[in-house]
Amino acid sequence: MSEIEQNRIFDTWLGQYKALLFKVVRAYAATAMDQDDLFQEIVIQVWHSIPTFRQQSSSSTWIYRIALNTALKWVGKERKHAAAQESLDSIPAILQETKVQVDERLTWLYEAIYQLDEIDRSITLLLLDGFSYKEMATIVGISESNVGVRINRIKKQLITKAKQQDHYGI
Repeated sequence: MSEIEQNRIFDTWLGQYKALLFKVVRAYAATAMDQDDLFQEIVIQVWHSIPTFRQQSSSSTWIYRIALNTALKWVGKERKHAAAQESLDSIPAILQETKVQVDERLTWLYEAIYQLDEIDRSITLLLLDGFSYKEMATIVGISESNVGVRINRIKKQLITKAKQQDHYGI
């Protein structure tokens, strides 16, 4: 594959799946600075992975898998180096949310998703994006029945949390 072809595919995919990537980034990185870092990591990984795409799955499934795997690696790396990092809050973020009115229910939901373990977080994002149990199982690397069990537990956990906090009518 030529670099021109790789760049063309990358531009197309980035245009198509940018919102998907933002969802993954927001679920795995809490601060704007971390979100910038993770987004950059994912985009670089997507670009490097394009030549290995064998079209055995849809491009959205492929991108999701790359994004989730990169996010999981990034979370592990961040935990490992958290104590050694100094605050970079004074540096302006590259990816800043647009100044639209924030839906507090959506903010609550992302915070609740962020508190789930990595696999449950991935499954929740995939569920919200309408992936089938089979697709989720393929992306996350667990059985379809395990996906169903985890979804039921996640729903119960989120409902309990919402009832405890009684916020935003969720």
